[in-house]
Amino acid sequence: MTLLRPLLIFAALLGLWQAGVWLSGVPHFLLPGPDRVAGVLLARWPELLDNALVTAIEILLGLLLGTLLGCLSALSIALLPPLRRWLLPLLVVSQAIPVFALAPLLVLWFGYGLGPKIAMATLIIYFPVTAAFYDGLRRTEPGWLDLAQTMGGSRLAVLLRIRLPAALPALGSGLRVAAATAPIGAVVGEWVGSGAGLGRMMLDANGRMQTDVMFAALFVLAVLALAIYAAVDRACRAAVPWAPERL
Repeated sequence: MTLLRPLLIFAALLGLWQAGVWLSGVPHFLLPGPDRVAGVLLARWPELLDNALVTAIEILLGLLLGTLLGCLSALSIALLPPLRRWLLPLLVVSQAIPVFALAPLLVLWFGYGLGPKIAMATLIIYFPVTAAFYDGLRRTEPGWLDLAQTMGGSRLAVLLRIRLPAALPALGSGLRVAAATAPIGAVVGEWVGSGAGLGRMMLDANGRMQTDVMFAALFVLAVLALAIYAAVDRACRAAVPWAPERL
């Protein structure tokens, strides 16, 4: 039943889309029908798959690096008060700069390979992971910390056995947001400069007025993004089995 409902909604939206195209008579180069998009998916499936693989690698590497840097930053801010006074304002100020505006610079610095796309995805992922994990670390139940101190627990033991487990649900929330936004960084990087990827394929199709190809690439990108989000969500649930109500 959980899977049936979204499938029914998806089928209904496709039906409305196709009916709208038929009734309005809009040219296919402005809005192709689902039948044309399905034809492109079947005809150009190998090309779509190759480009999807490139985009998936960019997203996953960006997700990995952004999560690693975000967790290290959150731990540093939470455990080192002198460093907190420097890093927190810098973290907030960094969000005032639109990440998309940095894309041309990243291409200039890292070239047209995977580098700028991974960097874009990392930058987008970094803040939600850092903010969520830090919030979880600093909101640890004070009674637990007092009890650990009374029992003579070392700072490392308190971190590993109390603060980190308590912060995992918050980190899971940050990772879900990161998984949902990671494709944005990869695709924008491909739009600015790339030789492969779904974003590049969409850009080339746009220049040729191949709207059906754009929709096909967009559909594959949506499926890819949903698969990555579902994998991250399942991993987060498995990592915190004791708090299902918070996930």
